[in-house]
This record gives sequence, C-alpha cells and structure tokens, in this order.
Amino acid sequence: MPRAINLRQIEIFKALIEHGTVSRAAEVLNISQPAASKLLMHLESDTGLKLFDRYKGRLAPTAQSLRLYEEIDRIFSGVRQVESAIAHIRREDQGKLVIGTIPGLGGAFIQRTTMNFLKCNPKVYCSVQSLTSQWIAEYVLTRKLDVGLVSARIDNPHLVTDSLLEHPLLCIMPIGHALSRFPVIHPEHLNDIPFISFNRDSYTGQKIAGIFEKYRVHTNVVLTADMNPTVCRFVSAGLGISLVHPLFLAGMEEHLVARPFEPETPMDFLLCYGRDVRNLDLISNFVEETKATAARLIAELGAVERKPTPLARKTAPSPLR
Repeated sequence: MPRAINLRQIEIFKALIEHGTVSRAAEVLNISQPAASKLLMHLESDTGLKLFDRYKGRLAPTAQSLRLYEEIDRIFSGVRQVESAIAHIRREDQGKLVIGTIPGLGGAFIQRTTMNFLKCNPKVYCSVQSLTSQWIAEYVLTRKLDVGLVSARIDNPHLVTDSLLEHPLLCIMPIGHALSRFPVIHPEHLNDIPFISFNRDSYTGQKIAGIFEKYRVHTNVVLTADMNPTVCRFVSAGLGISLVHPLFLAGMEEHLVARPFEPETPMDFLLCYGRDVRNLDLISNFVEETKATAARLIAELGAVERKPTPLARKTAPSPLR
C-alpha cells in the first residue's frame, strides 16, 4: 500500500518546478541535494505517477508533473489568501476605517489627512474610496463606509453631518498671469479670460455657473474637468484661470497664484458618519484630524488674503491685457 505523501515532498516538488534544478530547489529549502533527490523519488513512488524524465542527469517534468503542480500551486495560493485574511482580521481588531471622499478632495488633501491620522493611530488600517456625494451617503448609511467627505447637504436622521470648512472661493491663475496684479478679483475681471471650469453637474461647477449667471460674466470656458487636480494642473500650465475652494489647492501651492474673489461666494464641505456606530471613537479622531488638516492648509494660504503675492514666489505685476 502506498504511503501518504507529506508536506516536505510537496514543497521540494514545487521548488523543483519553479527553480528548474534539484540543487537549486534544495538550496531554497535549505536541505542537502541527496535529501531533496530522496524526497522526489519517494513522491514519485508514493503517488504512482511518472513525474520526471531523466535526461543527462537532470529531471525534466512530465505532463502529469505539470498537472500536479497546477493543483499544488492552487492550494498554496489558497494558503496565502488565508494568511492575508488572518493579517486583515488582526488589523480589524486593532481598528479599521473605511473613508469615502468626493473626487475634489481625493488628492493631496485626503492624503495629508490620512497620513496625519495614521501617525497618531499607527495600528489602524485605512481604506480610501473616491465616490460622488450621493454614493458616499448611501454607503455610510449601509455601513460600507465609516466616514465620508461630501459636498451636498444630507437630510437623513440616521446620519451625522459636520461642517469641514466653509470658505469663500479663491481665483487661481498661473504665476505671472495678468490678473495677478490685482489684490482682489471681481466678476468683471473674468470677462473673456480663458477659464477652466468643473463639470456642470458637480457642486463646484454649479457654484461657478451661478456666479457667471448672476453677474452676467461673458465666459470663455476652454476646458471642463471633473477632478480638482486636473483643473489645478491645467491652470498651472497656463491654459486659463479658475475658481476653487482653498482645500483644492493642497499640493499645488507652489505652482499657482491665488487671489480672493469678491463678492464672496462661500462653499463648504461636510463630514458624515452614522449614528450609534461601533467605532465612533475612531471616526471622531479622524473627523478632528480632517478639520485640523484643513485649518493648517488655510493657515498656509493665509498670506493670499493679506497681500497680493503668489503662493510660490513674488512676481512682477504684468499689465492687464
């Protein structure tokens, strides 16, 4: 009666297929070459399969051998998945936070916030997803997300909403732009100036469209985008100017000029999370860190509202064209 195969036989067989020679397989498993050869011989005997052809002192895998390897590799992959699941469970016991953010805040701002949060909570596992406000609210409600950053007001008794940072829109432009000579930008300055806007169905896009309509701005929209980093990068490249919430400038401070825009057009973002949730302490810590990161960013940009200098470096005023 054939003996039952053992794990060591499977390991040396797998190593041989993956590394090509008995000597290399033995080295990987830290055993001698004779011991490796003996394990392979016993595996072939115990399975009753012809696993190798012998050719000039080397073992060449047969078709049966390769079929066996496919099964073994599938099992080992399953073991690795179990190990990954164990690590994930350990992290969940230590703390897990699933964060949803609108695309506009999904770049440098959420990166700074999350990294600051993890510095204070190094054992917490975080996951960040970029979604629309509607889906974020839905996923927070169904507990697929723990906390979300949204732009739209949410009226649901099962959700808590907290203001992140209400602030007037700023006018951003390339360094050296003609409008940078003005300490404050007004609607009439926007007439016929190449403008980069957000998609009309977005929160920011609707705010900008409202300004254009209210003050009868003769628009020259050269590009629309749905992502804040895209808008800021096109502005920094010189394609046009735009109006943005200051949180959108995270990571772009050295590449743009920003000016206050009047009449002031306030814009706010909200943090939302469920009532009576299991990890409320963790969520509260993240909410506080998000607010603190936003406040620090505004402080860094504070000079914009006090004096007409670029965010990156002072430039000579250009005559208005």
